[in-house]
Formats: sequence, structure tokens, C-alpha cells
Amino acid sequence: MSLRVTVNGASSFEIAKECVQKIKFRTDIPLDSNARTKDVGSTLEISGKILVSTDGDPFDSTRQLALWSVVPAEEALAYRQVEVEILNAGLVERKYSFPRAFVVDYKEDFSNSDGIGQFTITIKQKKDKLDKIEIEGGYIGA
Repeated sequence: MSLRVTVNGASSFEIAKECVQKIKFRTDIPLDSNARTKDVGSTLEISGKILVSTDGDPFDSTRQLALWSVVPAEEALAYRQVEVEILNAGLVERKYSFPRAFVVDYKEDFSNSDGIGQFTITIKQKKDKLDKIEIEGGYIGA
């Protein structure tokens, strides 16, 4: 299985496939709701390993996530287009597209015992653009 994450905006980047380990998609509604509500949200949680290039390449895709997470809300760069593809045996099982995503939470954990850092980023789609989310799947991927 391969997990591909692409972040597009003023400075577009793809998180290295070797880094991404887990993807969670959630539709959020209030837990105290007794019926379908208009207060809906959509969340993507992406986690994996922090791997720094050893071949002299200065680009670090997980560092780009950290930099995105600290962009102030007033700046247009706080919102980016995010595409996540889950590929298995040449098939796209799922493809999620969030056209106006923003960072809700970002964490990096480092430990002497593991020797590899871990990251987790939680992003949400802007509420007034929920109808623009695309969920696809079941076709041959590139």
C-alpha cells in the first residue's frame, strides 16, 4: 500500500511516500446531536516518520508541514489544497481532495530510543467549502 499526500498553494510540495504511515478521514458532527445537523466538519489526520535527506537534498517535506502549521490565520497561505491518495496494487482505493484546508494541530515527537522522529498533522476543510470536498476511488492509479 502506498500513501501519497500533496499540498498545493504558493509553495507546493509532496510528502515523501516513505514518510507517510497512516491516514484517517473523519466526518465530524457534534456528539450530542440526535439528528443530522448542519454543524458538520471534515478532518484528515496524517501521521508518519520524519526522515531527513542524507544525499544532500535540502528539501524536507515534513519540515514544510511544520512551517505551514505556524502560518497566521490572517494570511492566505494558511489555506492550501490537500490531496491524499491511498494506492493498493495499482488501484486508487481512495482519493480525498480538500480544496481549502487549514492546520488544526501539528505535532513532532522525537525519542532517543526510537531514533526516528514522528509527525502528526490534523487538517480540516474550511466550513463554507465543505461541498467542494471530493472523495473518489476504485480506479487504476498512476
